[in-house]
Amino acid sequence: MSDVYDLHIDTDVTVQLSDCDREDAQAVFGVLDAVYRLEDMTTSAPQAATGPSPTVWTATFDTAGGEHREVSPARLSAMVGVTLTGGYHAVDEVEKVLATGFDVQSRHTVSGDQETEARLLLASR
Repeated sequence: MSDVYDLHIDTDVTVQLSDCDREDAQAVFGVLDAVYRLEDMTTSAPQAATGPSPTVWTATFDTAGGEHREVSPARLSAMVGVTLTGGYHAVDEVEKVLATGFDVQSRHTVSGDQETEARLLLASR
């Protein structure tokens, strides 16, 4: 393996937010964007004939890049469920950043061979 590969392995973290409004998604992604470089962002809202449809906000952040500015607490209108997926160290770092901006409750962690998934519940401080 090359040194470049070793330096950048497992630095991306996929962040999924479900059943929250646009302002809350922007607040969460804004906290992370202040520290890390945003790689990609999508919104998935299934088309339903009637009734409300769930929305999933997804963004991928590179924990090796970015401006690393100081994070201030952000306001949420309701609790937000978050799923983080990526390398162990990268997911741990993203959890620490989220804890500077929000009250974080860990709900569940699933560990794999080289990747982990953490489910969190965020609330305003």
